[in-house]
Amino acid sequence: MLCRLASRSSRRNAIGLLAPLGCLASRQKHTLPDLPYDYGALQPHISAEIMQLHHSKHHATYVNNLNVAEEKYKEALAKGDVTAQVSLQPALKFNGGGHINHTIFWTNLSPNGGGEPTGELMEAIKRDFGSFANFKEKLTTVSVGVQGSGWGWLGFNKEQGRLQVSACSNQDPLQGTTGLIPLLGIDVWEHAYYLQYKNVRPDYLKAIWNVINWENVSSRYAACKK
Repeated sequence: MLCRLASRSSRRNAIGLLAPLGCLASRQKHTLPDLPYDYGALQPHISAEIMQLHHSKHHATYVNNLNVAEEKYKEALAKGDVTAQVSLQPALKFNGGGHINHTIFWTNLSPNGGGEPTGELMEAIKRDFGSFANFKEKLTTVSVGVQGSGWGWLGFNKEQGRLQVSACSNQDPLQGTTGLIPLLGIDVWEHAYYLQYKNVRPDYLKAIWNVINWENVSSRYAACKK
């Protein structure tokens, strides 16, 4: 049974976070998006227990805290309280970033994933990294090297028209902090893998390539080139 924790309309609202978080004055509350697969669908590479906790607890907490922070920010705007507005920025960045990042992450994964991309995305990877193997090694190395918690990313540099790998700390959103358009994100917070892989992050990163949804990544690449 699929995890139907949000309506179709609320799922669209969550995906809309890939753009700016929206107008606070007339906003609707953010909601937890559905997963497009069962919690256990990514096994044995990512366990059902991890997926359930990651989605229904961790992501849900970011959504709830983001709604609270936005409501407080709206009140601060109405009062003209600049001090309160500034003090709320870290909560908006952290929880908003957590919502954005995870909304991308779930669609980047698939029980039918793995292998290598094809078409324009593969051509771009070969152009910008030399080969798929080189790209895979670079993104894995960047992700392993994140100190503490954060994300490894494949992004698109629209100004230069090329792909880049990057890392972000904590829940910093890729586009909002680097300008790169996010195509593929790998969550390297311990909650994404510790129950299964303990403190051996490289084993988790080796396994996750078996469930990467290259169709989704390719669609993101095609969209950001327009």
